[in-house]
Amino acid sequence: MAGASRKISAAAARSHTRKSKQNSFEVSSGMFRTISLVLLMGFMAWTYQTVQPPPPKICGSPDGPSVTASRIMLSDGRFLAYKEHGVSKDQAKYKIIYIHGFDSCRLDSMPLSQELAKELGIYMVSFDRAGYGESDPNPKRTEKSTALDIEQLADQLGLGSKFYVIGFSMGGQATWGCLKYIPHRLSGAALLAPVVNYWWPAFPANVSKEAYNEQLVQDQWALRVAHYAPLLTYWWNTQKRFPPSSAVAHNPAIFSRQDKELFPKLAEWVKHAAQIRQQGDFESLHRDLIVGFGNWEFDPMSDIENPFQNNEGSVHVWQGDEDLLVPASLQRYVAGKLPWVHYHELTGAGHMFPFGDGISDAILKALLLGEK
Repeated sequence: MAGASRKISAAAARSHTRKSKQNSFEVSSGMFRTISLVLLMGFMAWTYQTVQPPPPKICGSPDGPSVTASRIMLSDGRFLAYKEHGVSKDQAKYKIIYIHGFDSCRLDSMPLSQELAKELGIYMVSFDRAGYGESDPNPKRTEKSTALDIEQLADQLGLGSKFYVIGFSMGGQATWGCLKYIPHRLSGAALLAPVVNYWWPAFPANVSKEAYNEQLVQDQWALRVAHYAPLLTYWWNTQKRFPPSSAVAHNPAIFSRQDKELFPKLAEWVKHAAQIRQQGDFESLHRDLIVGFGNWEFDPMSDIENPFQNNEGSVHVWQGDEDLLVPASLQRYVAGKLPWVHYHELTGAGHMFPFGDGISDAILKALLLGEK
C-alpha cells in the first residue's frame, strides 16, 4: 500500500507540474495578447495624432488673429474677407471678382492701374478663399463651394445679376467651378495659368502621365498623397524625412527665368505673407492641394458647355510656355477640347506672367473689350 501511495503521489506531482506549466503558458499567452493590443492601440493613437492637423485659429476668436478686413457673413455662418479696387461700384461699367492663387490672399490681386480703371470704369473685388487670410475655413470646401461663395459675395456687395471672374493659378479651380455651377451669373471669365488636375478623366493616360513626370519628384509624391491619401496631406507636408510640396516649401526650382525677374514686383507679398497662413497651413495650403488635385465632381473638358452661345461674353485662358508649375502641354489640350475658349500662350513667360509690365491691361482689355 505504501508503494502504491508513493506511485500515486508521483503521478499526481507530474500531473500538477504539467497543469502548472499549461496555466503558466496560458497566462503568458494572454498577457502577450493584451500587451500587443495595448501597443497596437497606442501606435494607432500616436499615428492618428501625427496625421491630424492642429485646429485652425479662427480670426476673431479668443486665441485667433484679429479681424482687420471688410467681411460678409455667408449663409452657413462663415465670414468671407474682401478688398475693393478701382472705381466705386456706382460708377463702374465692369464689375470683376478676382480669385487669388495658392499661398496668397485678397491683398494679392492682379495689377489694376487707376488710369485703366477710370478709363474703362472697372471695379474689382478680391477676396480671401476659405481658410486664407481672414476668411473662415470651410472643412467641406470644394470647387463648387467656392463658386457659391463668389455668388454670395456678388449678391451681398450688390454687383448685379452678372459679373466677371478672373482666377489665377489655384484660383482657376474656382473659376472652372463658376463656369460649371453659376454660368448664368457670368459676363465673362479669364483663367490665368490655371492649375490643371492630372486626374481629369478626359485626359488620355499618356498625355497626363508625360506632363506629370515633368514635375519635380517631390511634387509628384506630394500630389499622389493629396489625391490618393488626402488624410495624410498635412503629415506629408510637415514631416522632415521627405521633401514636401515645392510650392508649400517655396522651392526656387519651380520658378522660371521670367518669374525670378518679376520677384521685385512681388515685394508687397512679403509685407503680408504672415497673414496668408495665419489661420493654419492645413485649411489654406493643404486644403488647396486636396481640392485642386482630388476627385472633382466634374471634368471641365466634358462637363462644361459654352455659357455664351450668343457671344454675349467670352472665356479666356492665358498660359506661359515656360511655366514650371502648370504644364503648357496640358493647357493646350484643355483648350483644344473647348473650342469656345480663347487660348493665349505667351512665349518665354513663366507662372507669374500676370505681374509683368502691361500684361494685366492686355488681359482686361481682351476680357472686357474683346481686344486680341
